[in-house]
Amino acid sequence: MVVNFAQTSASTELLKQVFQRIDAHSCPKLFNFHMHTVHSDGRLQPSVLMEQAIAIGLQGFAITDHHCIDGYQAARVWLEDWQRNNSNASIPHLWTGAEINANLLDNEVHILAYAFEIEHPSIKPYLQRKPTTGQEYQAINVIAAIHDAGGLAVLAHPARYRRSHLDLIPAAAKNGIDGVETFYAYNNPSPWRPSALESQQVQQLAGEYGLFNTCGTDTHGLNLLQRL
Repeated sequence: MVVNFAQTSASTELLKQVFQRIDAHSCPKLFNFHMHTVHSDGRLQPSVLMEQAIAIGLQGFAITDHHCIDGYQAARVWLEDWQRNNSNASIPHLWTGAEINANLLDNEVHILAYAFEIEHPSIKPYLQRKPTTGQEYQAINVIAAIHDAGGLAVLAHPARYRRSHLDLIPAAAKNGIDGVETFYAYNNPSPWRPSALESQQVQQLAGEYGLFNTCGTDTHGLNLLQRL
């Protein structure tokens, strides 16, 4: 097995630069870091997702299927083929991604993994199409595994859990999380827009704990500009 850490490192550094610029207007037309395909619980084929990403004009995005990178891999093949046939076109940056279940403060949360090396042994247990158990299910270990694989860890939709985001975000920060999904549409409005109150609260906590702010539509349906 050959692990290209140099490539992963460059990809991760680029993603950090993007995360530093994310604001309430970044999604869904410029960046989108949360979406699903038919390879987990979404309805989009990777090829159709890619066609939409190109049509929207996304600059960068990540496919975050649950415990699975098959959608990402199919999209990567599609993008490379499209790039060969459209050599003069602007190419969006596609980062590796996955959504991973984890235990935090005795609550199940979802942690988004980005820009990781897909062949790294630390990330492998989390890409088996089902949640892990035992120690591997603990948030601190999920985050550590993502970091070992060269990636970044982000707490998905912090205000959607049984436990308050006012508790979960400090705990996630203590466990080494890199960012929070600050700009998220909790009530699935049309057109998509981040929920004002939750976004403001999450952004404030991100500032207090030195975390990146990210955004994503959490698309499960047939339109990358909507959640459902």
